[in-house]
Amino acid sequence: MTDHPIQGLMRTAMENLKEMVDVNTIVGDPVETPDGSVIIPVTKVGFGFAAGGSEFYGKDPSETALEHPFGGGSGGGVSITPIAFLIVGSKGINMVHLDENTHLYEKLLEFAPQVVEKIQDMLKGTEAEKSASPAENKEEPPI
Repeated sequence: MTDHPIQGLMRTAMENLKEMVDVNTIVGDPVETPDGSVIIPVTKVGFGFAAGGSEFYGKDPSETALEHPFGGGSGGGVSITPIAFLIVGSKGINMVHLDENTHLYEKLLEFAPQVVEKIQDMLKGTEAEKSASPAENKEEPPI
């Protein structure tokens, strides 16, 4: 069975997208500086892909044909955004973020377990106080 024309469009677009991106696109090639440090760029990669097509019938609806005229197209796009540099030097490894918000989100994720633990401790402490002295919490109703 012969391939439908849309399959050829999709195959070509996908093969070209594969050729554009390899592992070095996300974690770039290392660059050595004169002082011996190595700088490795880190990027964010986004892809988009679309394909579509249509078949057209002849002017006479009673006409039957195995193949109808086909019109279609496909396209794709890639977005590559640098987000950080990993610097490996004699003093250790350092990550330099290009977007300060990325660094902020990273810190929030690091502290999230500690915050949850503190909240749980506070809730346990409040429950313990309520159950320890129920008589002390009772007040006489106002007259």
